[in-house]
Amino acid sequence: MNLVFIFNSIALGVGLAMDTFSVSIVNALNEPKMKRSKIIFCSFIYSFFQFLMPMTGWICVHTVIEYFKSFQKVIPWIALMLLLYIGGKMIWEAFHPERDDEGNITGRTLTFGILIMQGIATSIDALSVGFTIAEYNLIKALICGLLIAVTTFIISFSGAIIGKQAGAHLSHKSGILGGIILIGIGIEIFVSSMFF
Repeated sequence: MNLVFIFNSIALGVGLAMDTFSVSIVNALNEPKMKRSKIIFCSFIYSFFQFLMPMTGWICVHTVIEYFKSFQKVIPWIALMLLLYIGGKMIWEAFHPERDDEGNITGRTLTFGILIMQGIATSIDALSVGFTIAEYNLIKALICGLLIAVTTFIISFSGAIIGKQAGAHLSHKSGILGGIILIGIGIEIFVSSMFF
């Protein structure tokens, strides 16, 4: 382990965290009054999945590599379906907002279920990182995973702060914009995984 290893792990984390950065912006656009504690919790969830997926890939490479290669083909499809669903739901809710008993539009909040789906969708392509770090021993792979997680946390947190500032100005249009961004992320993950 040296500075090159640390730099490469952080660079890997930055690359993997770009989707979580965008999703964090979307969540905060959609919920501009999101509390700092919730932003921290969301960033932690994304970080957890960005740690879990490369480690799962690393374990698969060292145990059941043939099964993993078969599963790898469906990874882009899973990410695409999850993000199409979440983005489509967000757009639908923007045009059909929930109302309280008095007819006032209620605020949209990020549910735990959606957060978990986002965490999986934005990190599932990181399973392939298990191949990239396959030559690492367990300790080195864990440290790499932790550096990826810390990087993801910082980037996700920053995205949420940016989205929160912008969301206060965009009002109800944020749901439409957020849905389009999530669908775009899903398509980007799918296209880049399938054709590049």
